[in-house]
Amino acid sequence: MTDIFATDFKPEPYWWERAPRPEIDADLPAKADVVIVGSGYTGLNAAIQCARGGRETVVIDAEAPGWGCSSRNGGQISTSIKPGYAALAKRYGHETAFGILKEGHNALKWIGEFIGEEGIDCDFTVCGRFYAAHASSKYPVIAKSHGTPVEGLETDAYMVPRENQREEIGSDFYHGGVVLPRHASVDPARYHLGLLERALAAGVTVVPHCRADRLSGSAGNLTLETSLGRITARNIIVATSGYTGNLTPWHKRRIIPVGSYIIATEPLTPDLATKLIPKNRVITDTCKLVVYYRLCPEGRRIIFGGRVSTYETDPVKAAPALHAELTARFPELIGTQVTHSWMGFVGYTFGEMPHLGARDGVHYSMGYCGSGVSLASYFGMRIGQQVLGLPEGRSPLEQTAFEGRPYYWGNPWFLAPALRYYRWQDARAS
Repeated sequence: MTDIFATDFKPEPYWWERAPRPEIDADLPAKADVVIVGSGYTGLNAAIQCARGGRETVVIDAEAPGWGCSSRNGGQISTSIKPGYAALAKRYGHETAFGILKEGHNALKWIGEFIGEEGIDCDFTVCGRFYAAHASSKYPVIAKSHGTPVEGLETDAYMVPRENQREEIGSDFYHGGVVLPRHASVDPARYHLGLLERALAAGVTVVPHCRADRLSGSAGNLTLETSLGRITARNIIVATSGYTGNLTPWHKRRIIPVGSYIIATEPLTPDLATKLIPKNRVITDTCKLVVYYRLCPEGRRIIFGGRVSTYETDPVKAAPALHAELTARFPELIGTQVTHSWMGFVGYTFGEMPHLGARDGVHYSMGYCGSGVSLASYFGMRIGQQVLGLPEGRSPLEQTAFEGRPYYWGNPWFLAPALRYYRWQDARAS
């Protein structure tokens, strides 16, 4: 096989080319009103709310700001809540099910408005999503699930049969699909830098390379022991999602860190890029082994991601599997090389929904299940409002139990057999 790696290959996110991770020099203060653990979308949106609400706010992170999935994701933005209405209504009843799904719609609408109001230059585009059927049996399933939406949860979705799908994607790999025209895309690292700039302008102290080691105290009087010293606070927000560790074991038992892997191709000719993704859609499909892809903001490279491994953290080793999935959909790209390959950890939950609230005086928001651009931002904002005591910070998702599982302590031993099973299911459906 031809070497898939370009001579200028980098094992780091393509997004860092235009938005390198910032280095900030700040001392850890001895106390604050609010301390936030995690400097991604959740943490910074919460920090902006708290600081603008008059609270002295400190954000700490074990790495550089936004080093995790906030600058490593694919930049796709959707309505985000995974379970459908029928499943949620059976479990929680109509009112709560509607409220939960409406939060996903609210998050999509809110992030576009927020980026516009704040003037964040991050290539935000309402481009629409093409959700494709990878097997002929999946097309009617998609059609049924998008055919008659609950009143108030309409998405303006419309079906595209296989004979017309080249209007959406230059590939015969699929068997038609659905277009969700309200979905959007963004340069995730530039969006994060915009959030960071606004947090700093609001007076937030951001302390990078400050690992949180131990949490003690009670509501209103909390202490964090960190690698840079001790800080006390009235409120603490845990905003670590897929990177949740031993600081809060209760959360760790409820978050499943799932590796998500992405490659960026070398620049394509404009004609080829337009042929493959003619309407600049973000694209996903019905495979259980999730893949997601799009053109980069400049319209020249394909950013292609998926969950192709379990414990592998070396992006160089994961890249060939992603390249194979890419070329299965676009055979024209067999000789196209990879310039960047990277990975990050997505925070999943056992109920496939995010959770936010407070426990033992510690606020949290996490578990976005692969839809973190809008959900982390929106619920980060909401948890900041909760800390401020604002009633609009409440969410129907607080009515759902944040469940763990017996014998699960944060090490997802079940992912390897699940991956094999999903691979079998995808092959069987093809």
